[in-house]
Amino acid sequence: MTGSIDPSREQFDAFKALPRDQPIHMLNLVRLKALADYPEGHPDHGKGLSGLEAYRAYGRTTAHIFARVGGRQVWVGRPDVVVTGPADERWDLAFIAEYPGAGAFLAMVTDPEYRELVKHRQAGVEDSRLIRMAPVEPGEGFGE
Repeated sequence: MTGSIDPSREQFDAFKALPRDQPIHMLNLVRLKALADYPEGHPDHGKGLSGLEAYRAYGRTTAHIFARVGGRQVWVGRPDVVVTGPADERWDLAFIAEYPGAGAFLAMVTDPEYRELVKHRQAGVEDSRLIRMAPVEPGEGFGE
């Protein structure tokens, strides 16, 4: 089974069709590979790096691009157990990234340097979910 690593063309088009000038939150759920799988020719190919090491390299090397577009991490957690959902579903990392607008996210993912550095993410991730959310002020109860 192949996991979801990058968006499909249809998913990316749906993202781009939404307003670009308002703040967005991106929920990230990440399952890592035990062993990173870099393509031949990449400097880290065959070095035996773990998926976590590759993902950390992705975060470390792209942090300046993330900051330059106005992104910031607003929440991070370590998933323990899925309480509601498929029993075999597991995530190694969960976080929410905030961007000043979808245009900032698009600027990041289309940046030529980012497009090269994202290979660390692609090498280390087994499966992922990236969900665009509109931030809202919470109410008194759930769902408000």
